[in-house]
Amino acid sequence: QVQMVESGGGSVQPGESLTLSCRVSGNIFRVNAANAAGWYRQPPGSQRELVAAISAGGRTDYADSVKGRFTISRDSAWNTVTLQMNSLKPDDTGVYYCTAGSFQGITYYPNSRWGQGTQVTVSS
Repeated sequence: QVQMVESGGGSVQPGESLTLSCRVSGNIFRVNAANAAGWYRQPPGSQRELVAAISAGGRTDYADSVKGRFTISRDSAWNTVTLQMNSLKPDDTGVYYCTAGSFQGITYYPNSRWGQGTQVTVSS
């Protein structure tokens, strides 16, 4: 089995940075052929959306709203998946979730259960 637990959220002012960490327990490649990981977020009153994803080979994909500000990465053993968030804006506020999944072409699909997430609040 695989379990992914998010941490690192908090309350910051616009322009500040946060680093979110996803601790991976288990073999990610044995979860319905998962070969990638992705971060999602759910803003207040809005739908959950994909923020960033990374494949086993290092391919990355970002939402247009975070390109140039956020960076997704992982260690070689898939123990940790990280989301570095710089120049945070109020619109970045939401609950952030990490998932295991796979790429179908250029599109990332999650294939793990949603965890508790970690809250990120950006306000002045």
